[in-house]
Amino acid sequence: MTIAAPLPLKFQIGARTLFTLKRRLVRVALSLDDARAERAPVVPALDAGADGYLVTSLPEDRLGEVAAARGMIAHVRQRYTRYFADLAPGYDAWWAGLSGNTRSTLKRKTKKAGAVEVRRYRTPAEIEEFHALARVVAATTYQEKLLGAGLPDTPVFRHEMVALAAAGQVRAWLLFVEGRAVAYLYCPIVDSVVIYAYVGHDPAVGVLSPGTLLQWEAMRDLFAEGDLRAFDFTEGEGQHKRALASGGVACVDLLLLRPTVANRAAIAALAGFDGAVARAKRLVARGGLRDMVRKLRRG
Repeated sequence: MTIAAPLPLKFQIGARTLFTLKRRLVRVALSLDDARAERAPVVPALDAGADGYLVTSLPEDRLGEVAAARGMIAHVRQRYTRYFADLAPGYDAWWAGLSGNTRSTLKRKTKKAGAVEVRRYRTPAEIEEFHALARVVAATTYQEKLLGAGLPDTPVFRHEMVALAAAGQVRAWLLFVEGRAVAYLYCPIVDSVVIYAYVGHDPAVGVLSPGTLLQWEAMRDLFAEGDLRAFDFTEGEGQHKRALASGGVACVDLLLLRPTVANRAAIAALAGFDGAVARAKRLVARGGLRDMVRKLRRG
């Protein structure tokens, strides 16, 4: 039996959380291999005080099987494609599989950026150096300012980074412009799958597309290693994920709650709020206001 933990159910618009409801949930976070498997995931039994589950990256074609389990009430929080790049076929095959527009865009952005430098980090000493430099960049990013999702700066995380590096299970990169770090990418490795964990760039140099340039260089390095299976772009959508992926799995994040009065009210509130946000997004897209709203969301 897995012990549930307090998790916030966020009422969120873009990067901004308006308010939250707390529920004690078991989080079932599916890996890329889980999402690609031709079977429904096994959810653990709940302890007596748990409200339910949050299942992330559940393949959409398995939704019915899981949603009907254990007599619980279900709500899909979001739908997205979990993108990945197969590393086994090699760089040339991956590059050939990209669209012509993506290839030309990458070349154009590289030329526009001019003299930038990418540094690679993987040993314990290198990872400690990476963390110190990346934290300076992270403090400038919207991921940290709005989402609290910048590269962590806790003793526990730093210890974990060094331990993974000692085991050869982490890769990291920094992009430098005129000798200053402006973008970072941090990727642990699990079962030869590289995980897109933490990424960010200084918005002051956003015009150079530093994240895209760094990702491309990281892909070159990973293909060159020759013994890695895949790059997992993890949960959520993104233009660069779509552009650089060689495949994807249609997924949902599924909330499953015990059928209590309070939980039914929570599901109804979430469904109403999520539906209103989805309708507003469609209106914004039709009205051509997407860029303006994106700027407002990020401040």
